Amino acid sequence: MSMQSLVLVFVGGGLGSMARFGIAKLLHQISIDFPWATLCANAIGCFFIGILMGGFYESGALSEQQKLLLVTGFCGGLTTFSTFTYENYAFIKGGQLLHFFGYSVLSFGLCLGFVLLGHFLIKLT
Repeated sequence: MSMQSLVLVFVGGGLGSMARFGIAKLLHQISIDFPWATLCANAIGCFFIGILMGGFYESGALSEQQKLLLVTGFCGGLTTFSTFTYENYAFIKGGQLLHFFGYSVLSFGLCLGFVLLGHFLIKLT
């Protein structure tokens, strides 16, 4: 692991985290006892991963350094699996099983769908 790799992941992760913070601020007004910001950040991150890995990395248009910056760093900082898991735990602990199941199914289905959509759209070009 080189110092350059660490710096690329660090910078990308910081930018992804800033994007996640921005999404949370934008969606704060919608907050109706459901973690919409986390769901949106995960879906957007999955869409970007689908595009980046599905088209650019597989075709060789994305270098290993760009992958570290954009996929590992940015998308890793943007997506929020640890937050997602904690929010589901809080739903279970609070007896909100409908929220737990709804959020889990929506997150998995939406994010898988966005990976597939990103991969499909980049293949069209």
